[in-house]
Amino acid sequence: MYNYETVLCEVANGIATVTLNRPEVLNAFNPQMEADLASLWHALQNDDDVRCIILTAAGERAFCVGIDRNATIGEADATDGHLGYSTPWDFDDPGRRISPRMNHCWKPIIGAVRGMACGGAFYLLGEVDFIIAGTGATFFDPHVTYQMPAVYEPILMLQKMPLQEILRMSLLGAHERMSAKRAYEIGLVSEVVDDDKIMEAAMWAATAIASANPLAVQGTIRAIWMAREVSKAQAIEMSSLYTRIGIDPVAMHDGQAEFSSGQRIEWRIR
Repeated sequence: MYNYETVLCEVANGIATVTLNRPEVLNAFNPQMEADLASLWHALQNDDDVRCIILTAAGERAFCVGIDRNATIGEADATDGHLGYSTPWDFDDPGRRISPRMNHCWKPIIGAVRGMACGGAFYLLGEVDFIIAGTGATFFDPHVTYQMPAVYEPILMLQKMPLQEILRMSLLGAHERMSAKRAYEIGLVSEVVDDDKIMEAAMWAATAIASANPLAVQGTIRAIWMAREVSKAQAIEMSSLYTRIGIDPVAMHDGQAEFSSGQRIEWRIR
């Protein structure tokens, strides 16, 4: 187990379960949680015992509601409008500390969401590989309602949501919340289960992922995320490199032998 003040992390059977642990403030992140997450993402990337990560949160009301406004994270200065910084060119993006990919964590990450996920929660959800949500989960971005532009969060979520859906969420702000059902319909969420079944569903998927060779898994993740950032032609050109680096010859030989033996895994339909 890793010991942090605001985040819990337990590792078992190749799976790290990371739990945001400030339920008294709906898991809003403060400077301590930012530091804890930055440290944890680096630690998990370098932990060979970890093959897959589940990201969830304590409490039933919320996954995360973004920045803790009672903490001193870039508070607005009403006299100059520079959000507490010396000039408009300075801005402290908390995503650089709390987001897994920005902290170079390329282990597979499953988001397990119950309750509200809003605003700064999308720094985290925008960088997980897929999301499993409880039936009571809701998603919204209140920035515009409270007279702030929605910028970082919708940019990250554009990787997971159609353009008009992210625009609707960003512009309607706190006036509308997206249900888990609607999130599933648009592809933001990959699976919706009863609230009390979230961890069971996430653990099933994590166990399946953790059973594969970690070199191949991380190569797959890096290749697919890379392909979202470059042109199709560039991605295809780089594919042979990712393929060569991502193959463990011993693991590949064992996999081919297993296939040739006629053994098949017990699969399910989603």
